[in-house]
Amino acid sequence: MIEAEWVRHAVWWQVYPLGFAGAYPEHDNGGLRRLDAWLDYVIELGASGLLLGPIFAAETHGYDTVDHFRIDPRLGADSDFDTLIAASHERGLRVVLDGVFNHVGRGHPAFQDVLAHGDAAASARWFRRRSTGDFVTFEGHDALVTLNHLEPAVADYVVEVMTHWLRRGADGWRLDAAYAVPPSFWATVLPRVRAQFPEAYVFGEVIHGDYPAVVAQSTLDSVTQYELWKAIWSSLESANFFELSWALERHNGFLDSFVPQTFVGNHDVTRLASRLSDERLVPLAVAVLMTVGGTPSIYSGDEQGFRGVKEDRVAGDDAVRPPFPAEPAQLAPYGQPLLRVHQELIALRRRNAWLHRARTRTLHLTNEQFVYQAYEGDDSLVIALNAAKEPAVVPAPSGGSVKLAPQSWSVLP
Repeated sequence: MIEAEWVRHAVWWQVYPLGFAGAYPEHDNGGLRRLDAWLDYVIELGASGLLLGPIFAAETHGYDTVDHFRIDPRLGADSDFDTLIAASHERGLRVVLDGVFNHVGRGHPAFQDVLAHGDAAASARWFRRRSTGDFVTFEGHDALVTLNHLEPAVADYVVEVMTHWLRRGADGWRLDAAYAVPPSFWATVLPRVRAQFPEAYVFGEVIHGDYPAVVAQSTLDSVTQYELWKAIWSSLESANFFELSWALERHNGFLDSFVPQTFVGNHDVTRLASRLSDERLVPLAVAVLMTVGGTPSIYSGDEQGFRGVKEDRVAGDDAVRPPFPAEPAQLAPYGQPLLRVHQELIALRRRNAWLHRARTRTLHLTNEQFVYQAYEGDDSLVIALNAAKEPAVVPAPSGGSVKLAPQSWSVLP
């Protein structure tokens, strides 16, 4: 696939709406309108759009959808969605939605129909079953019933959902748990969606595996780059830039066929400020994110140094999905220095849109110092990183050198 030209300039601010609005688990019912006061903040950050988590009617955390055509009542009504789209587009912000199409909540009408009428139900073939007759669930979660992606009616349903909300003003889709869905399903669905909305951006959540093959077989625009995410924080935490250099070589190969969706934090992982034992390393992670190829996203709150540890238990995501204050002015002041770092680095990227497809080459590499060149055609930048607690001198372009402060970064012409 050839992604839409506008994606070249995209930098997302990712929001998990149910948590952001205090709608789950607190049920504050601030709704989507809670985002109204934050749109100018998104602009000031330098981002170009909102990457929203699930907003459709669901039973608990949003990934157990029961009605893909209705805004979750905890977040408001259709009119609130329309208001958010209009206000975002007025500011030049794009909006991408989160589509949960691998599974549904048990309260979904199609599943309830099967429970009530068995094989006589119109949706009897919508759900996967084991040889025992039991329904297949997503990764052992009984509340999440897996759809049968070999059933044409399921493909028709997903096409209808995706085009419905694109028609309402959405600019694209993140496909949740895309790794669990046969690529052939997306290859059936997405051409039908793009026939009506050729400018839509669609990427899938893929944690591991053969990224280029998934993209080619599915016709997705992109997939999530978890390999790079892990290498960025791990190389900083373990003082091993060799891991990052290797991952960037892999990343170069991915860029030959698609532009990965890149990130250093999202709603499913421990926040960067909690992942790194020395929070002074956080700006280095952001520097990498903003100077390598990809379509980057910042998880809301990471730019303020929010903390939160994901735990493998019931409600284990709550700490990384907290409610936000009613407006940016109510944020604690100690997040301002990191916010300015994000603004500076996002501005650098927005001034150099060629970074979207930039490859990298390693120029200097030790455990705690890393100098690499990002380049595309005749354009290039040299980025120098020092993860040590002491100053370091590293090679610079044209045979010179540059002295780096402890745990700092520098972009060289």
